[in-house]
Amino acid sequence: MRILVIDSNASALDWSMRCIADGHQVKWYVPPKDVGPRDFYSHVGKGIIERVDNPHDWYRWADLILFTDNTKLIPLADAWRKQGWPVIAPSVETAAWELDRDMGMKIFKKAKVETIPGRAFHDYDSAIAYVKKEMARFVSKPSGDADKALSYVAKSPEDLVYMLQRWKKTNKLKGDFILQKFVGGIEMAVGGWFGPGGFNAGWCENWEFKKLMNDDLGCATGEQGTVVRYVQKSLLAKKVLSPVEDQLHAANYVGYVDVNCIIDEDGNPWPLEFTMRPGWPLFNIQQPIHTGDHAEWLYDLAMGKDAKNFKINEVAVGVVLSIPDYPYSHITRKEVQGVPVYGFKDSEDLHPCEMMKGIAPQEKDGKILDLPCMVTAGDYVLVATGTGSTVSSAKSKAYRTLKSLKVPNSPMYRTDIGKRLRTQLPDLQAMGYATGLSYQ
Repeated sequence: MRILVIDSNASALDWSMRCIADGHQVKWYVPPKDVGPRDFYSHVGKGIIERVDNPHDWYRWADLILFTDNTKLIPLADAWRKQGWPVIAPSVETAAWELDRDMGMKIFKKAKVETIPGRAFHDYDSAIAYVKKEMARFVSKPSGDADKALSYVAKSPEDLVYMLQRWKKTNKLKGDFILQKFVGGIEMAVGGWFGPGGFNAGWCENWEFKKLMNDDLGCATGEQGTVVRYVQKSLLAKKVLSPVEDQLHAANYVGYVDVNCIIDEDGNPWPLEFTMRPGWPLFNIQQPIHTGDHAEWLYDLAMGKDAKNFKINEVAVGVVLSIPDYPYSHITRKEVQGVPVYGFKDSEDLHPCEMMKGIAPQEKDGKILDLPCMVTAGDYVLVATGTGSTVSSAKSKAYRTLKSLKVPNSPMYRTDIGKRLRTQLPDLQAMGYATGLSYQ
């Protein structure tokens, strides 16, 4: 099969490499993203995968086209799908379910899924006045393709007023944002792969660990690691995903759709946001619990067929390994390129992200020689995964994989991915969620 990957953030190196290993031809388009002295993504995949300069020259060549996100290039997906090409991507319409948080809440309401009271804002002063009037605890989330570090769960009204004033002063939030009333509970997400035939059999229940440091301290990064499993039946999917199936059909959606929720102490799920694309690093973590060819099942999805390729009830745990100055990426790419990842090898459990082929000092026959090896191409280096029948066994395998690597320049990763489920699972299961999942 001939595969074209449209990859705005250079996310799909791992999946592309696996497709090549399966015998497919892959062309990878990563649009230029230069910011000051930083040359983003220019070396990711160097020496590994063929990159192309113009996707318009290649879409007619492709048997399958994968878009890794839902931002600026999505109009191409609409155009190519109308011409009959098998495209895994949202439409402009469905991308807005995620990018415009207010619209996403309206989609839930139309499906009669209750949502957390919230309000969209276009400027800081109005939001500050609103918080002072309500005197309540809120969660602030940016709309659009904004920095995930700007998602903020306030501890109190004055806490949020301070952050809004700070963002105004530094001009951090450049687009719209939404303030939602804070609802306490347990965070849990569920997703599914959707095409003309509806949802593939197998709901992907997942628990994200979003903060940089152990015990959920530090800044929000989007995702430092995740616990994942596919199940045949999911109460959360029944409540928040199945109700939007008719709207997905009406919008001709093809791809992965995920809903992150807070489940309160009464067992009510409150949807926080849609993800209308593959999740990163979620898609990497899903790979070891997918069976067979890495691309054929996605072609089947676009054709309305279910390849039934998910390992039901197998647990996967993934952990992100990075180097400084992640997650800020203020230093130049040159300073984070070329760091050797000693011990890296092709594996079900190692998923390269910002990596390339390079040269580094290595011991051979009692001498230190400069030899080929996998090296960094940025500060978001790789994802290590482990699988097992329980959270604990999958977690242990993922960390054994990480410990087999040696990375100069202060490698970073959380050491507690999955740990909080030890105490959360009994509460979730008492309410009917995450049934059959064991921690240890």
